[in-house]
Amino acid sequence: MKTITSQDNKIFKLCIQLAQKKYRDRLGLYIAEGEKIVREAIAAGCVNTVVMREGLDIDLAVHAGQACGTSPNEPRIPEDTAFVFLSGNLFSRIAQTETSQGILAIVSKPQLDKRAFLKAISGPKNHVVVLDRLQDPGNIGTIIRTADAAGYAGIIVMKGSGDIFSPKVIRAAAGSLLRLPVYLASSEEEALSILNEAGKVLVGTIPESGVAYNRVDWTRGSAILIGNEGNGLSETFKAATNINVNIPMNKEVDSLNAAVAAGILIYESIKERETACRIS
Repeated sequence: MKTITSQDNKIFKLCIQLAQKKYRDRLGLYIAEGEKIVREAIAAGCVNTVVMREGLDIDLAVHAGQACGTSPNEPRIPEDTAFVFLSGNLFSRIAQTETSQGILAIVSKPQLDKRAFLKAISGPKNHVVVLDRLQDPGNIGTIIRTADAAGYAGIIVMKGSGDIFSPKVIRAAAGSLLRLPVYLASSEEEALSILNEAGKVLVGTIPESGVAYNRVDWTRGSAILIGNEGNGLSETFKAATNINVNIPMNKEVDSLNAAVAAGILIYESIKERETACRIS
């Protein structure tokens, strides 16, 4: 297996470039770091190159075409997947975590058009989250991960939101971007068109108004609209909601973290489904 020692190598240069959003957008690639997410990306069939620190001893570091791990049921690595080692000095320059496991993958962004996304979220009980210009990568990644864990059908990310393929979002989402359909909407009108065609109830999150979240009928497929951390929902979304909800709090607390609030609403929305499963 090839060991890269020169900073002029094209794979090393590509990893350096992908630390910047403009190159991720231009090339349609991003970096996922850590053994677990690299395995998941290989299973999803979207890995371009696996990059490892020189000397790393890991089951994944096998020749293309062999099994990803020790189990015969694990996915097989596509023949065209490249595997390279980087010298320790070079790998430390592209590692995105302080305590890196010494392995990362260059991953292709998912290609999902409007019709494919609409098909993915259609269904009378399928729920969706809309991220309206959220900026904090921890919030974005955590909401995506929570929606995935709860069995949500998809995520709409509005233009003006933080980059969902940034290193911090990728770490916080913990592989959920490989599973959960995500659509990047260019405008509120486009997002509303999709949600209305899919028959979703538009649930606004406006702390100062609305009904308590646990008094809402969540039996129909809904779209929970999560607004910007500082400014909340856009005026267009506020005007379009079917219902607005709030989370009752101690009067001395004026707000919750966006990811915490989203998590409460996401799991409340599936409570009836989970209860029915337990009873049956």
